[in-house]
Amino acid sequence: MDHFNYCDRELYAEGVSLQEMAQSVGTPFYVYSRATIERHWHAFDQAFGRHPHQICYAVKANSNLAILQLLARLGSGFDIVSGGELARVLRAGGDAKKTIFSGVGKSSEEIAFALETGIHALNIESLSELKRVAQIAAEHGKVAPVSFRVNPDVDARTHPHIATGLEENKFGVPFKQALELYRQAAELPAVKITGIACHIGSQITQLEPHIDALERLLFLVRALEAEGIKIDELDLGGGLGIRYLDETPPLPAQWAAALVERLKQFGEHLKLAVEPGRAITGNAGLLVTKVEYLKPGSPKNFVIVDASMAELLRPMLYDADHDIIPVIKQPDIAPQQWDVVGPVCESTDTLGRSRELSVAEGDLLAIRSAGAYGAVLGSNYNSRLMIPEILVDGDRFHTIRHRQTLDQLLAPESLLPE
Repeated sequence: MDHFNYCDRELYAEGVSLQEMAQSVGTPFYVYSRATIERHWHAFDQAFGRHPHQICYAVKANSNLAILQLLARLGSGFDIVSGGELARVLRAGGDAKKTIFSGVGKSSEEIAFALETGIHALNIESLSELKRVAQIAAEHGKVAPVSFRVNPDVDARTHPHIATGLEENKFGVPFKQALELYRQAAELPAVKITGIACHIGSQITQLEPHIDALERLLFLVRALEAEGIKIDELDLGGGLGIRYLDETPPLPAQWAAALVERLKQFGEHLKLAVEPGRAITGNAGLLVTKVEYLKPGSPKNFVIVDASMAELLRPMLYDADHDIIPVIKQPDIAPQQWDVVGPVCESTDTLGRSRELSVAEGDLLAIRSAGAYGAVLGSNYNSRLMIPEILVDGDRFHTIRHRQTLDQLLAPESLLPE
């Protein structure tokens, strides 16, 4: 469920007309619904009921400071993959003690920064990283809280570019090596083992891969506890899919119930951390764009809009499909099949193929499900300006990132001296 609905043929974000918003801020722009974000976060938090848990929003999905601030006020934790994301969490009022640092290539500076802030856990992804974390912790007089991100070799049944849980992927430590790595970590005085982590991929629309991964982690928990290594927390990652067109992913309550059912044998001593990102912000955002030109032809009809792959990379990067709808319905225009394309000088600059639209030049279109991996993947390719992000709150809206200016685009660069 989201809060983008039509009223008299006109699309609204909560109580705000998108047509009027476009007149105020220009196009293209991203718009998010606060009510939708809050509803989705609470759906995850409530799904686990009384079982000890922490919802750690995956910052990489949408890292705008205002979005992070909104989630921090709800009590959310955070899942980060860089020092820059940690800085964003702290700037937005997030709590480092509720923050988990994942990623295969943490630098020494990022590790030291995380330890100084009192990070909840560093998810270790190699023996080399474990040694570096232990050394840096000792040098700074800290004890590093660590979990190993274990690669369970489970097929997430998703797009190969966003699958992370197979042996062929770069992420995590191989399941067969995990027990020995925990033994080594237990001998390090500057390291405290807190749990086991796992994340098998993104946009997963079935329960079975999640359950398979959990069963493998529980096998490892038993093996570790048999050796006297106590595990307090399971970080099960995120990856729960959303609906873009016709997908039917499990609801958070269904997902959580299946996980908790398999944890009953351990009682409540195993706290759960989960890291939804897309499932919280994905369907809470739209990309609004203006039709610049219609270019009918054979065999393709093209709608050329002012948004592009520089603003929404997912269709090019993942062959992703987003629903595309009119901001104002045009019942007097006969629908036709159109490819919706942008102005960037690449054939891959296609935002939607074979879409049935009733559209005229100057109309506005809304690209749905753009609240995750939209703005964060934006770029200045073709020297395009970064576009605004807007947060709607009831009948008001706030600009939470302003449109970049040409001076700001050029400022980091320098000409050669005479």
